[in-house]
Amino acid sequence: MSDKKEAYRKLCEEEPTIPLFSQPWWLDAATGSDGWDVALVEKGGQVLASMPYVKRRRIGFRISTQPWLTLSLGPWLRPSNAKLPRRIGQQKELLQALIAQLPPFDHFRQAWHYSQTNWLPFHWRGFRQTTDYSYVLPDLRDLQAVWDGFQENIRKEIRKATSRARLCVRDDRPLEDMLRLHRMTFGRQGKEPPFPEDVIYSIDAACAERGQRAIFIAEDEQNRQHAAVYIVWDVNSAYYLLGGGDPVLRTSGAASLCMWEAIRHSSMVSQRFDFCGSMAEPIEQFVRAFGGQQCPYFSVSKTPSKMLASYLFLASLRPESQRA
Repeated sequence: MSDKKEAYRKLCEEEPTIPLFSQPWWLDAATGSDGWDVALVEKGGQVLASMPYVKRRRIGFRISTQPWLTLSLGPWLRPSNAKLPRRIGQQKELLQALIAQLPPFDHFRQAWHYSQTNWLPFHWRGFRQTTDYSYVLPDLRDLQAVWDGFQENIRKEIRKATSRARLCVRDDRPLEDMLRLHRMTFGRQGKEPPFPEDVIYSIDAACAERGQRAIFIAEDEQNRQHAAVYIVWDVNSAYYLLGGGDPVLRTSGAASLCMWEAIRHSSMVSQRFDFCGSMAEPIEQFVRAFGGQQCPYFSVSKTPSKMLASYLFLASLRPESQRA
């Protein structure tokens, strides 16, 4: 293991503000311990900035993008109490130092956590940025207020699921049950799930070992499983990572009920709930109805290879892969 990765592992053990998806154990599970590295800026024995990145080769190209199911990467900067002009100047210096440590690449893309809002030094180095959106419930302490923030159709769906459909949400069902419902959702659309199941199993094992995941599955009195929601969390935020449902039973309100149970559980283990919203309109419409705040986040990219840039442009014209 490199000295930088060892220092980064120690940093993550001591620093609670580093997001879940940038944790070394998460990256080990998502892409393998040799599949990622990290840029670090240190001064006086203290790490001031970090930026994990992925190392891959595909058909001869050097690619650095997101691992499967890793919803954000990007820089982490140690919080500063300096006045605003000086603080922004510090950010510039730290981000430029991180960029200088990135290895040569033909294509780079990272979706940053929404807490990181300064990408200007990357712009000066020829990177580009697009804005995506998620929805976040920022404070889970008052569940009644969270409930009151739902659109009325969501509350009706939850009531229907528990009264008319008599659904019960179980949190003790195996991962295989959730994956079956996940596959059924994409099967209804004539698609294959976009995430390799071996990666899901690897991430699940790492999260389960740390007690940082839960599976919620809604079942009826005939033991039919209607829908599932899979969440992961750290002390800062819980995340809706995966879901699915039986197309035959999709009108029972089970999806809304499972999400509500996931939010209630998250209130006991974390501070906020991130729906990890998609840019796909049907998914955005569903998660928006739970009353979360719209949070923009940056996707930062650069493609020095002209051949690869042309290919990626043509690929961008294809429909987006949708998460269940």
